[in-house]
Amino acid sequence: MAEPLMQLQNISCVFKTRHGEVVAVDDISFDLDEGRVLCLVGQSGSGKTTAARIASGLLKPTSGTVLFEGHDIHAKGKDLFTHFRRSVQYIHQDPYASLNPIRDVFGSLSAPLRKHGLVKNRQQAWDKVSELLAQVGLTPPETYLSKFPHQLSGGQRQRIAVARALTLGPRLIIADEATSMLDVSIRISLLKTLTKLREDLGVGFLFITHDLAMAKFFGMDGDIAVMHVGKIVEQGPTQDVIRDPQDDYTRALLEAVPEPDPDLARRKRAVRLAAAASASGAGGSAP
Repeated sequence: MAEPLMQLQNISCVFKTRHGEVVAVDDISFDLDEGRVLCLVGQSGSGKTTAARIASGLLKPTSGTVLFEGHDIHAKGKDLFTHFRRSVQYIHQDPYASLNPIRDVFGSLSAPLRKHGLVKNRQQAWDKVSELLAQVGLTPPETYLSKFPHQLSGGQRQRIAVARALTLGPRLIIADEATSMLDVSIRISLLKTLTKLREDLGVGFLFITHDLAMAKFFGMDGDIAVMHVGKIVEQGPTQDVIRDPQDDYTRALLEAVPEPDPDLARRKRAVRLAAAASASGAGGSAP
């Protein structure tokens, strides 16, 4: 079988504070194959973003190994790490904070192209940036090229951030709560764009979210890893985890997903109360 594109092996991350040590990530492991989706799900403070930053090379783990194409990214020298950093790109949660406010769209997207010698002149840069904007659904491109972040909507800014992540032809994109600051209708539109990019370009995704509904929508043919207080408590194919969760925390996350149909919502609550009553009776005590 083909080797996974990325592997996190027994990763732990401990932060030292004046009040003592804080364990943010506690001995987690997962694999991510090329062109696949892994959704890392959990509540705020569960360690998702810390795991994502470790996977992207922005943070070095206290212990454990990060492998990319079978190589330890922190042990093989500068050339390998540079290749890794070009191949793995990051989309931040807040698109306004992640874009330089004094650079227009063309300046933000052309900078990495120029730095890595992917374009030879301004015209080539202009054409490549226009192509990237069209890929993320910002058409016609000339409408956006000279605009600054404050002149764009939240959804447009996040699409610019996605376009920037694509500039170097990555093999893996880490999207850290990339839709959480957007309206629901815009979230779905952006997720459809990311899905199309994955299908067209073969880019893999590590998708960080607290919302199991978003994970189900984006990663239906991929995998889910559920994090709780720094540990992965359950992982497997998305459809299996959603249909038959094995961990109580995963069940709690599923129950927190809003149900738009009132009848289904009441039925869901009735099943939950019946299960609680059954468990209470088995224990011999009333709730």
